[in-house]
Amino acid sequence: MWIELVNNFIYIALELTVLFVAISFLISLLQGYIPYEKIEKKLAGKNRFLAALAAIVFAFITPFCSCSTIPVVVNMLKKKMPFGIVMIFLFASPVLDPTILTIMGVMLGWKVTIIYTVVTSIFSIVIGFTLEAFGFEKYVKTVVMTGYEENNKKFNFKLAFKETMDLMKSVYPYLIIGAAIGAIIHGLVPTEWISTVFDEGHWWLIPIAAIIGIPLYIRLSSMIPISQILIMKGMALGPVMAMMISSAGASLPEVILLKSIFKKELVVTFVLSVITMSTISGFIFYLI
Repeated sequence: MWIELVNNFIYIALELTVLFVAISFLISLLQGYIPYEKIEKKLAGKNRFLAALAAIVFAFITPFCSCSTIPVVVNMLKKKMPFGIVMIFLFASPVLDPTILTIMGVMLGWKVTIIYTVVTSIFSIVIGFTLEAFGFEKYVKTVVMTGYEENNKKFNFKLAFKETMDLMKSVYPYLIIGAAIGAIIHGLVPTEWISTVFDEGHWWLIPIAAIIGIPLYIRLSSMIPISQILIMKGMALGPVMAMMISSAGASLPEVILLKSIFKKELVVTFVLSVITMSTISGFIFYLI
């Protein structure tokens, strides 16, 4: 049993390592060609629809976790960008990491990944504009924080390699943790138990999974291998995706950081919005 457990871990870890290094290196190479200044102009533009789409694109091309998104949000607020557009970026950035989405596509399937991307993008836009419409901008504190600077780097293999290694230091450990947990689930948890307790019929698991995902602080990079094993074992896709979205969208460290720039009313609303987005997204996957 232990030999099988180790073999499963090595297989999952190697697969994730190859995917992570290759995709991260490619994205780092392309960073210098991304027109950040043009995107920021679109973000501040009068056309709200185009600005929302630009916020989603900006969220996608900035591979930040939920915590490192905060300095970027502060800079966007300092530049007087529309509050709704800033909130769209805040919701979308941690759940639309290009590296993790590619790994998700390979491990969970491209249909799941495309639906996940579309659903999280739409909900980010809807929630961002809703918070703006209800006047939540008044709950933003006045803060000063250094953070994001525009990327003017040239096409550079050495620099791309360095950035890949830096990214591995911050994200890769979570991938390995996820691989280890996935291997344990695969080897020790009975398939019959998961398929019985967490099958398609138990719809109530979706909101529970969405709530549990936030305090667990399971990063999206860790959830991919765990999700793959759970689905293979027979767990329904709905609760898996609900937990994945909530754990990526509103981790406890992020909530603590948000408290430094938002008043408690907006922080609470942010968490409830992520839970709502996760739950409804889970039901969408449950229905399809």
